[in-house]
Amino acid sequence: MNEQAYLAAVGAVAHHFGEFPHAVCILTFGCQQNEADSEKLRGMAHEMGYTDVDDPAEADLILLNTCAIREHAEQKVLSYVGRLKEYREKNPALVVGICGCMTAQPHRVKQIRERYPQVSFTLDPASLDRFPETLAAVLEAGKRTFVTGSEKPEITEGLPTARALRHRAWVSIMYGCNNFCSYCIVPYVRGRERSRASAEILAEVSSLVDAGCRDITLLGQNVNSYRGDCDFATLLDRVASLPGDFLLRFMTSHPKDVPDALIEVMAKHPGRIAPQFHLPLQSGSDRILARMNRKYTRKTYLETVEKLRRAIPDIVLSTDLIIGFPGETDEDFAETMQVVRDVRYDMIYSFLYSPRRGTPAATMPDPVPDAVRKARMAELLETQNAISLSLAEKYVGRTLRVLADAPGREPGMLTGRTPGGRLVHFPGDESLVGQFVRVTIDRAEPFALRGTMTPGAPENS
Repeated sequence: MNEQAYLAAVGAVAHHFGEFPHAVCILTFGCQQNEADSEKLRGMAHEMGYTDVDDPAEADLILLNTCAIREHAEQKVLSYVGRLKEYREKNPALVVGICGCMTAQPHRVKQIRERYPQVSFTLDPASLDRFPETLAAVLEAGKRTFVTGSEKPEITEGLPTARALRHRAWVSIMYGCNNFCSYCIVPYVRGRERSRASAEILAEVSSLVDAGCRDITLLGQNVNSYRGDCDFATLLDRVASLPGDFLLRFMTSHPKDVPDALIEVMAKHPGRIAPQFHLPLQSGSDRILARMNRKYTRKTYLETVEKLRRAIPDIVLSTDLIIGFPGETDEDFAETMQVVRDVRYDMIYSFLYSPRRGTPAATMPDPVPDAVRKARMAELLETQNAISLSLAEKYVGRTLRVLADAPGREPGMLTGRTPGGRLVHFPGDESLVGQFVRVTIDRAEPFALRGTMTPGAPENS
C-alpha cells in the first residue's frame, strides 16, 4: 500500500469519529513476532485517533492478534471470539478484527466468516499495512472484510510502532520461513523468507538506543538465516558496534544456520551481545529429525553446542522439544533424553506434538498414544527441572548486572533479567525499572534467582 493511500485511510477513520473519543483493546496470542506486530497495529491505531484500554468492554475496536503454531492456540482464540458476541450485542457499533497467523489459513477464515458474525474483519500477517484501509471500509460501508492470501515479496517500512516498554524492544529483521519442517505451519501462514535492508535495521536500533532502550532483541522466524544485503553474522556485528549502553539478543535460531563466523561475532562483543542462545533441538533422534525435515543431525547439533561453549564459556542455552512426534519410539525418546542430559540446558520449552492441517506430518502414520506422550513429557520435565536448579545454584554468591524490567508481584520487589536471560527477583523501587543495576544472588530456584541490590559491587557475571 502506498503512502498516499495509507494516509487517506488513516484520515478516513479519524474523520468517521470526529471529535468523539474512541478506544482500542489489542489482545496478543503467541510469539514475540506477534508482540512486535501488535506494536505496529497499536501504532497505526494511535495515528487514527484511538487510545488504549485494557478492558475490551470499554473498547470501540477489539483486535485479536493470533497464533497458529498449535491447535490449542487457535481453539483458545476461537473460544475468546465466541465470548465477544455479548459485547457486540451491547454495542452494535463495536468493530472486532482478527489478525495474525490464524487468519492466513483459508479454512479458518471461512469458519470465522460463517460462524462468528461478531467479527468485522480479518487481516493476514503479510497485510498489516492494510489495517487502516480495511478498518475504514468496515466503518464507512458497514461491510465485513476478509483479507487473506496476500503474501508479497516486499516489506513495508515506516509503519508507526507503539512499543509496550521504553527500555526493551523487539526489532523484526526478517519474516517468513523457507525450511518447511514437516510439523510446522509457519511457512504456510508467514510466507517465504523476506529480509529487511541492514540500513533500516541499524537506523531502528540506533533510534531505540537514543530513546533509552536497554534490551533489544532481533527477531525472525529463523533469525540467523537473515539474508538482506549481508549475512546475519555481519549484521549482528554491525548492530553490536553501534554506540550506546544496551544489550543485544536474537531469536529464534535454526541449528543448521550457525556458522563459525556467527559464534566469533558473539565472542567478539562480550557485554554487548547477550551470552544466550536459543537452539531448538526438537528431537535427539536422527530418525525423527529426518522425518521432521530438520536438516541437521544429533552429531552436528552437539558440535554446534560444543563450539558455543568453547567460545563463550558462560553461555546460557535453551531449546525447544516436541514430544510424541508421529512414529517416535521409546528408543527415539531415550535419545532425546540423552541429549538433554549431555547438553544440560538452562531452560527447555517442551510441547506435545500437535498436528497442523496442511503440513506433511499431519498425515503421517504411527501416532503416539496420548498416555505415552504424557508419560514421556513428565519424565522430561522431572529431569530438566533438576538440571535447571543445579545450574541456577551456581549463581548464588555472584554479583550480576541485571536490567530492572518490571515491578514484581510482591510489594517492593522488582523483576529483572541477567545478561543470559535468567529471571531475577530482588527488592527495589519502581523508579529503577529500565535501568541496569548490580544484584548479588542469594538464592536459586529452578526458573528464577533471588537476590539483593549491591551498588558498587564488582560484577562477576
